Amino acid sequence: MYDYVIVGAGSAGCVLAARLSEDPEVTVALVEAGSADTAPEIHIPAAFSTLFKTTWDWDFDSECEPELGRRRAYLPRGKMLGGSSSMNAMVYIRGNSDDYDNWAAQGAQGWSYKDVLPYFIRAENNERGADEYHGAGGPQHVSDSRSLSPVVDVFLESAIEAGYQHNPDFNGAAQLGVGRYQVTQHNGMRWSTADGYLRPALDRQNLTVITQALAHRVVFDGQRAIGVEISEGHDVTVLRAEREVVLSAGAYGSPHLLLLSGVGPAADVSSFGIPVVADLPVGRGLQDHLLCATNYLTDQESLRTAASAENLALLQQAGRGPLTCNVDEGGGFIETRPGLVGPDVQLHSGPVLFFDEGLAAPAVDGTVIAVSTLNPESRGHVRLRSASPDAAPRIQHNYLQTEADRQSLIGGLRAAMEIAAQPAMSKVITGNFDVPESDSDADLLAFARQKSQTQYHPTSTCAIGSVVDPDLRVLGVEGLRVVDASVMPSIVHGNTNAPTIMIAERAADLIRSVGA
Repeated sequence: MYDYVIVGAGSAGCVLAARLSEDPEVTVALVEAGSADTAPEIHIPAAFSTLFKTTWDWDFDSECEPELGRRRAYLPRGKMLGGSSSMNAMVYIRGNSDDYDNWAAQGAQGWSYKDVLPYFIRAENNERGADEYHGAGGPQHVSDSRSLSPVVDVFLESAIEAGYQHNPDFNGAAQLGVGRYQVTQHNGMRWSTADGYLRPALDRQNLTVITQALAHRVVFDGQRAIGVEISEGHDVTVLRAEREVVLSAGAYGSPHLLLLSGVGPAADVSSFGIPVVADLPVGRGLQDHLLCATNYLTDQESLRTAASAENLALLQQAGRGPLTCNVDEGGGFIETRPGLVGPDVQLHSGPVLFFDEGLAAPAVDGTVIAVSTLNPESRGHVRLRSASPDAAPRIQHNYLQTEADRQSLIGGLRAAMEIAAQPAMSKVITGNFDVPESDSDADLLAFARQKSQTQYHPTSTCAIGSVVDPDLRVLGVEGLRVVDASVMPSIVHGNTNAPTIMIAERAADLIRSVGA
């Protein structure tokens, strides 16, 4: 018996477990399907893609995507303490103020930019120091890149030559422009929520962390959640929750667990023989940023040769060198056509070739300029494949379903090619590795359909207003909340890790206010 049972020790779950267990009068259980974050490559920034399709990865695939040539998209998600914050590219982006003001305007009371900014600040320990937008002294280290690859500097010079403005802080007063990204690192090493939040709390007697435990379902007594059924190996047990069950299993995992528990569209749930507890549109409204990379050969040394004993020593002893590189070192936010209110495309630049969904090892030196769509209109879903909890859910993103989404990606690819053609980049590019045939709409769209992939930002499958209320309580039942990226009413303009941490910080206050 615990006061709170949290499922998922990822970006949100680690925050919640640490914050709730600050009260010595309550007991908290944190359940994680994966293992402790012990692999060295978890902590070496440049090595994150080596975790793909390993024991540290849920290794999901989408259903055949109609607009991507019927390809199945590879969907990596972290399966370890820290979750995807232990396997991401560490870019620290919050989105822009309009994202949150739009949430509030749509009925998510308490989630306006004015409401959430204090939680971003509370979480942050920014090496640049505190100001009206940033915090110092919080659990989440945020730093400037220590890699500083010259080819990324050349990309930024070329982007300015192409007419884009320099922006030194995408999380400050304005988002538009190009620059270097800040990253969730400390002394050149990855800094996940397991590092920042969970590890300092592990000695607390009121916090129990259970790893390698698969959650099967939420257990209900009538309409009230009273626990979670889990398995550890062959042993199946129920963790009882005196106060609340909190799902923090991510935008794929949380809806999957709700559906297995009878919370979801009644027809879908009952077709698997699961009794319906609450008829809600769980799993609907899935959003993601679609990413498409152009790759160029260069005469610059790339990350292809970074894994040397010398560079490992430089990382371990000084926290510097190419192994501190997060691949996505620089980029920015642009508007690809007139009439837009805010950016519709994010740019990404890195000192290595990045292709085949990040699964291929480059054999030659090169650089990537990738683009991603920021405000997709396309909507997907997460559904059950089986009533068995160890069967992966059916995930359909429906990328590029609308003309607006296609036009944004076409415009972004055209912008990437224009930047690559500027004088600064033309001095270091020695040839094309993987680029569109031309900058015509037809060639750009054909390239996008063949090469695009997830940007690893699934959201909105348990959205505020349709599945949860503004306090993140699941509608129609008691004692159950969802706290992770799935509750976003709409996807933010940028990377989703920082907003997920913010959501968990605010949720901790909402939960504690009930118990006070």
